Amino acid sequence: MKLHYRQFGEEHSGIPLLLLHGLLGSLVNWQRVARRLAEHHRVIVPDLRNHGRSPHHPDVSYPAMAGDVLELLDDLGVDEAVPVGHSMGGKVAMWLALTLPHRVERLVVADIAPVRYQGGLGELMDAMLELPLDEIDKRTEADALLARRVPDAAVRAYLLQNLVHTERGWRWRSNLRALRDGLDLISGFPEVPPEAHYGGPVLFIHGGSSDYVKPEYLPVMERLFPNLELVTLDAGHWVYAEQPESFVSVVEDFVDR
Repeated sequence: MKLHYRQFGEEHSGIPLLLLHGLLGSLVNWQRVARRLAEHHRVIVPDLRNHGRSPHHPDVSYPAMAGDVLELLDDLGVDEAVPVGHSMGGKVAMWLALTLPHRVERLVVADIAPVRYQGGLGELMDAMLELPLDEIDKRTEADALLARRVPDAAVRAYLLQNLVHTERGWRWRSNLRALRDGLDLISGFPEVPPEAHYGGPVLFIHGGSSDYVKPEYLPVMERLFPNLELVTLDAGHWVYAEQPESFVSVVEDFVDR
């Protein structure tokens, strides 16, 4: 699948950084961080399948998403990259490193672990799907309706970035139905053979007020990524958005070693 993408810092040589967004996000989420990193590095930022301006497909598995990213790297003539993935994008990055380690020079994973998560994502997506889009005239109306089920304004703003206006009215840009149907796959992580691991340098960036990287996850993280280090920033799950300067600083320090 041909992914929509943007590049920053194309004038720089060296191994490029590959920024991968989370569930219901898009490359737009990375733009502030991408521009800062592009001061010294080439940066590639795609919309993953079923998100942003990339094509839709019912297969939402991590092998499929990683395959799309690999195709993008091949099309750009990039033999080796540094994936920097947040949340779902972090799982895509981890799967790419575990299955094609020769294409990953080193790895950065933001506030996610290679484990199955339980949570209220399904309820959020159901609330989005149940919005009567054909009855909405303004974005503010969609926000007001969604507030009945999603009281957190920041979460609503993140979800509603997927709502776009076309000549036929309002619609969801993301393939929301396929993502909801495949949420069980997205919440988990593909089965990894017992001997599989990625031996390159790995940086896990954890949001200190987030519960996505718990101490009990460390054994599986260390088994799959024995050369890992863990940095905690004063942030929640959206660590790169809440602490962009600190995030850029720790990524650059890790990448430039």
